[in-house]
Amino acid sequence: MEIKPEYRDKTIRSFVVRAGRMTKAQRSAFELGWDTYGLRLADEAIELDTVFGRNNPKVVEIGFGMGGSLLEMVEAQPDTDFIGIEVHPPGVGSLINAAQEKNISNLRVYLADATDVLNECFADGSLDRVQIYFPDPWHKKKHNKRRIIQPKFLQLIREKLRLGGIVHMATDWQPYAEQMLELVGEADGFKNMAQDYVPRPDFRPLTKFERRGERLGHGVWDLMAERTL
Repeated sequence: MEIKPEYRDKTIRSFVVRAGRMTKAQRSAFELGWDTYGLRLADEAIELDTVFGRNNPKVVEIGFGMGGSLLEMVEAQPDTDFIGIEVHPPGVGSLINAAQEKNISNLRVYLADATDVLNECFADGSLDRVQIYFPDPWHKKKHNKRRIIQPKFLQLIREKLRLGGIVHMATDWQPYAEQMLELVGEADGFKNMAQDYVPRPDFRPLTKFERRGERLGHGVWDLMAERTL
């Protein structure tokens, strides 16, 4: 199969597909595991209960990187179905490879842009949680508009969540955390589940970068908001 992310050409991207060689194991994962774990943007609307063969909670993670923390969640919550969305082929290959080795059944992945997947593949009200952990902060002020957390994107997430569903965001860049907090406070149909930020919930594993940051005294901010309308 051709290994590159799917996206609609006219959509403004909030990410950069960074160059990176794929290992033999990552490439093999696409060849041997894509039919089991892969979902395609080109297939458009899907019925998630049919994909997983059961009616269980559905969680989407946007931008799972190399997939280590997502795999931990998938293993720890066998009664929850997870869909990962990532544009970095080595990360997708690495996650599929690990899922194959552990015979994971409650995971599917998209190699595609999250905005396209949310718009075209999931029914409204079909998701229980959407999680976005450590998105690219685009540090320079002139690049802030490229951050994935924007008013329009939050409303797209809200449409896909069921009533009572949750969006969970985490960042280690304080200005981005403050922007997230402000945007959630202004967003129609969302209620912040705390006065400001929440302690890291048990279901979100610490990443290796987060552990290193803790040792260096860096902060991490988690924010959770519930769909109310």
